[in-house]
Amino acid sequence: MRYTYFTQGTCSTQIDFELDDNGVIEDVRFTGGCHGNLQGLAILLKGMKATDAVAKLQGIRCGFKTTSCPDQLARALTSALEK
Repeated sequence: MRYTYFTQGTCSTQIDFELDDNGVIEDVRFTGGCHGNLQGLAILLKGMKATDAVAKLQGIRCGFKTTSCPDQLARALTSALEK
């Protein structure tokens, strides 16, 4: 299933991602943010269980911000898994 999440507190403004029926990440695309870093993150996450990605990414901060693009993705995945 495909999901869209609107981020808060980061340079990226939106995350579009797809999970298969088993909760495995098939695709991740960020709008805005640090393009190269986020492309790398998306490639590394492809094929990973969403629960494993959440465990690795939640709580990551960007500089003095209270969140980051990876943390926002963890929140997006958590929200999708709860549906």
